[in-house]
Amino acid sequence: MEGANESLESATEEAVAKNRLVAAKVNGRGELVELKFHTQAYRDMAPAELADTILDTIKQAHAKMGERVAELYKPLAPEGVDMQAVMEGRFDPAEMFRRLGGTMPRGPFS
Repeated sequence: MEGANESLESATEEAVAKNRLVAAKVNGRGELVELKFHTQAYRDMAPAELADTILDTIKQAHAKMGERVAELYKPLAPEGVDMQAVMEGRFDPAEMFRRLGGTMPRGPFS
């Protein structure tokens, strides 16, 4: 676990827009750390189009980092746990317990 965490400390993932106009870089915590414009073409774009291009590029960088994190932590996860689903918020722990023939333990605030 420590090695995985250390690996993400300096990790970055970058995505480039389809039109090559902009690039976005995120760190291991998913924070946007760099946004670069490769040309001056953004000046001729409609504001909504530019915003969509930037947001889509940032989402792509986040998705790349999410895949990287999921792959990094996959060996540490219990068997049958899809780390990509965990990263995307689609993991249902109650379903995992049902598959194992039990029920999910109740916590102190349940």
